[in-house]
Amino acid sequence: MNNQLKGKKLLIMGANPETVPLVELANEMGIQTYVTSNRPDDPAKKVACKSCDVDGMDVPGLVALARDEQIDGVLVGVADILVPAYCKVCNALGFHCYASQEIVDVFSYKDVFKATCERYGIHGIPEYYLDGEMRREDLDKIKYPVMVKPVDSCSGMGMTVCFGEQELAAAVRKALDASKVKRFIVERYMQCEDMGMYYTFKDGCCSASCIYDRYTTDEQKGLSRVCLGGTYPSKHIGEYFERMHENACRMFRDIGIRNGVLMLSAFYEDGEFYVYDTGFRLQGEAPHLLMKAVHGFDQREMLINFALTGSEGDVNLSVQDDPYFRGKWAATLWILLREGTVSKIEGMEHIADDRRVVANIQRLYESDCVLGEWIGTEKQVMTRLYLVCESKQELAGTLKEYMEKIRVYDTRGNLMALHGFDVDAALELKQ
Repeated sequence: MNNQLKGKKLLIMGANPETVPLVELANEMGIQTYVTSNRPDDPAKKVACKSCDVDGMDVPGLVALARDEQIDGVLVGVADILVPAYCKVCNALGFHCYASQEIVDVFSYKDVFKATCERYGIHGIPEYYLDGEMRREDLDKIKYPVMVKPVDSCSGMGMTVCFGEQELAAAVRKALDASKVKRFIVERYMQCEDMGMYYTFKDGCCSASCIYDRYTTDEQKGLSRVCLGGTYPSKHIGEYFERMHENACRMFRDIGIRNGVLMLSAFYEDGEFYVYDTGFRLQGEAPHLLMKAVHGFDQREMLINFALTGSEGDVNLSVQDDPYFRGKWAATLWILLREGTVSKIEGMEHIADDRRVVANIQRLYESDCVLGEWIGTEKQVMTRLYLVCESKQELAGTLKEYMEKIRVYDTRGNLMALHGFDVDAALELKQ
């Protein structure tokens, strides 16, 4: 760690549970952490040196806060929606920022990002033209099922799966209500394999840190398919490097990315990759926690260093990064809950002593309420376990063990957790 940063003041924008590990690491580095959001009880505020109640979208308010507190640097937490404001705040204060306005313009809106990808031979999900007027000639061209979603949302917010035209009008209204720019897209609903590609950038070097397979729930009909977990490395990693990696690196270089971390999400079907989402910041599903355990470097520390010094430190990506995870096998396991109030949680008592569990990010606890409006979004995630094992077989056994023993009950004694993913199929262990 950089001992020269002790005593520096870092303002972190956003305070959701996924931002907690970022704040905790900055605290360990001896940095004075200031965490701000418009909700006084947000989790990351509870671990900050000082919590502030300025909305992460309030650029003038954030600039004033930074000046009043003599802040030394600013960093966005785990929130896509705050990246544009982060860029504006840093520019106003003359602070180091890994995102330029040009980069923000590409990654903030799904339609702009999709068009940019196509210019580099990176395909998006097949799309149907439709606007708010919902003209008959446009409706007649749609083949169902489709996904309707805002161009500027994340974590499943405002998204709906439609299996027929009778569902479309309500889905469009939902998407527009969730969109700040009042734009939506209608895409083919993909029912195929799902993947994530996580990149690290340092001084213009673009490195694929992990390529993994994601598994989503199909229990919640008509809603966005929330992730149940992922396995590392992907079964399609070789094909990805052959067909798509160089195109992605060329796109990143041309739009000016030199530092930071970035996620691409894609579907895989019949030998083709269809990119559907991106995030130019630390991710909620936190692959960086697995990377820290396997690769040895910490993206959080790199971003903290950059915010305060303009350098991500002495990490050598060409030596330390390895998307094949050095022969190890890793996974994330998400426990999703149904609507209701959590009465009792079992099976997590010894996680801290399990060498296979390198991290656990828990969002919901006993007495917490899972609201109906959360279903179909990442707000229904109770916890995420991060597992690293020596073999594929050991990983499979560990995943099954925790899927079986973690039990969550509501106030009526009913099980709240959704079913997990098929481990044997995911790791290709079935005969």
